[in-house]
Amino acid sequence: MVVRVGIVGATGYTGLELFRILENHPQVEVVWATSERFAGMSFAEYCPAWRNRCTLLLQKQELTEGIQGVDAVFLALPHGVAMEYVPALMEKTRVIDLGADFRLKEVSAYEKAYRLPHRAQGVLAEAVYGLSEVYRGEIRNARLVANPGCYPTSVLLPLYPLVRAGVNVTSLIVDSKSGVSGAGKKATEDIHFCEVDENFKAYKVGEHRHQPEMEEKLRVWGSEAELVFVPHLLPLKRGILSTMYLDLARDWEEKALWLLWEEAFSGEPWVRVLPPGHFPELKWVVGSNFIDIGLKRVGQGKVVIVSAIDNLTKGASGQAVQNLNIMFGIDERQGLPQGVFYP
Repeated sequence: MVVRVGIVGATGYTGLELFRILENHPQVEVVWATSERFAGMSFAEYCPAWRNRCTLLLQKQELTEGIQGVDAVFLALPHGVAMEYVPALMEKTRVIDLGADFRLKEVSAYEKAYRLPHRAQGVLAEAVYGLSEVYRGEIRNARLVANPGCYPTSVLLPLYPLVRAGVNVTSLIVDSKSGVSGAGKKATEDIHFCEVDENFKAYKVGEHRHQPEMEEKLRVWGSEAELVFVPHLLPLKRGILSTMYLDLARDWEEKALWLLWEEAFSGEPWVRVLPPGHFPELKWVVGSNFIDIGLKRVGQGKVVIVSAIDNLTKGASGQAVQNLNIMFGIDERQGLPQGVFYP
């Protein structure tokens, strides 16, 4: 079986990452790709790394006849743009949206976080949140998958075993650090080389757009812990390291907590639970679709969890391809990178 796909928004960082991954996928063919800004240019002209590897011509984002010829469409568009395309696309094909427009079920939370009205509420109820290891059953039959944000992936997956086991978390502080590619390709002063190089800073403290996404999912899972989320910008291209500080209602032995992770993620090809007291590093995940998780009990009822992902892979395009594999009954490991960019 070969799954034929289209990519809308192919020249952003997530679109380029989709190409990198799908090039090595033996059961997927990229039939067409669009770019509003670079339409009419060959993909190899736009990105010379693809010379002698890709003959696709970038198209305008009109999406008419081409929809009929694909089994699924990836949307790699800024927030607020995907909702213009999704209802029409869903009438003809399956959709994986890498943007934020369908991640939140609570419309008011979306509109507050992204400061624009939601114009596709009619299909919002059908969207399946694409956290692969948690919602695999729903993803399998979905017409629309809302791929999670990068920060939420790095936070929600490590917390899921606790919530699933009914562990009462009374306090939750999340300190996340991301490479600059998480900000996307659009140039702003904050991400200029001179602003980022040899610098390290917190930003959007308590008001990052991914916070409502995490809060909503934790509520759905039954957690009542108030989330304090502080993102930081690293002078790196790729990678997210998230450190979670938890207060528990009762004390747990470290080994017992670790076993919750082992049980929840047993057999999961892309989740690596480290031995107790060992913690992940970015250099062992960047370039791959892995999430590495470590934990340590640091006091009476106090636990620290650390996770590491590549924000463009497991945090975006890799998880999107993992979801495509689930949707079409393909082995979830198929086509996804295991090797890292090391050294």
